[in-house]
Amino acid sequence: MSGKSHTSHLSRRTALGLAVGAAGGALASPALADEGGATIEWKMVTSWPKNLPGPGVTAQRICDRIGLMSGGRMRVRLYAAGELVPALGVFDAVSSATAHMGHTASFFWQGKAPAAVFFTAIPFGLLPQEHITWIEQGGGQALWDELYAPFNIKPVMAGNTGVQMGGWYKREINGLADLKGLKIRMPGLGGEVMRRLGATPVNLAPGELYQALQTGVLDATEFLGPWSDRAMGFQKVTKSYYAPGFHEPNGTGEALFNKTALEGLPEDLRAIVLEACRAENGRALAESEWENAASLQALQENDGVEIKFYPDEVLDALRSTSVEVLEEFAAKDPLSGRIYASFLAAKARLSPWSEVAVRRFLTARDGEA
Repeated sequence: MSGKSHTSHLSRRTALGLAVGAAGGALASPALADEGGATIEWKMVTSWPKNLPGPGVTAQRICDRIGLMSGGRMRVRLYAAGELVPALGVFDAVSSATAHMGHTASFFWQGKAPAAVFFTAIPFGLLPQEHITWIEQGGGQALWDELYAPFNIKPVMAGNTGVQMGGWYKREINGLADLKGLKIRMPGLGGEVMRRLGATPVNLAPGELYQALQTGVLDATEFLGPWSDRAMGFQKVTKSYYAPGFHEPNGTGEALFNKTALEGLPEDLRAIVLEACRAENGRALAESEWENAASLQALQENDGVEIKFYPDEVLDALRSTSVEVLEEFAAKDPLSGRIYASFLAAKARLSPWSEVAVRRFLTARDGEA
């Protein structure tokens, strides 16, 4: 894929900003991008149904915050999945400048940049706060930038749906034999782990999942957590909801920026855009935790959903297979290897602290042995 921008889709004013950014004119770009005080208009494309609880809400809130923080100097119009480009077309749209920015999840782009999956979550990986720490303090952001640079895309964290659930299953999982032939939607490396244990991963966009589960295209699907999952209606198809979400212990949403467009903004607007995304990490995570707790209760008490847990035999196999998948993945290319090494270093540094500060506290708080 070429990183070259196609300005035919952009407004004249933004095209001027793109041209200056491409030429490296950092001093001149603010005047051109904000010439005459007119409103700068951007397009955001997303991978989510409009106003989907969780990521859909987050995406709209980022657009709203940019407008408010900029005092109306900049307006971002959100296009939900399918309105301008398909749900899985967000990356290409931003790269080609069909849209200025996108809101999505990095594991969708594993086919374009294999290590992209690390920047959402990997099996048995980091919890949300640990992940944010890796990106902001442990060198993760620089590696993410390097990974997307050939596509003329700047990625940043932009919201978090928290710890994920294991998914909705139309048949019981009592042992490894029950994974054989299971048609499951599980993107990222978790899907590969499932494949090696005999399941058949199916890659579908979020908006297609309910019908696929209902009609038998899928035997099982994971999505996010109780809040978003209940809004999708999966509880109408099956009452078996499995935990833990071994494949995604974190739920980072990503904002993608056409790098030329971003660099063509005045410095203050560029800061506003980036800080609007950063602020959403904390707000979205708090919101997801709050709403997931309420929705989990509603699923059980109002919808008759039964929370089930993967048997130890299955979890043990998932864990050992995940190590194999990750090690093979890291050997694919030098950049994937460096990203994996950085991830492991962050996990090694943070895990002992999480053990002492979090696990031990929860055990003490809940009075467990």
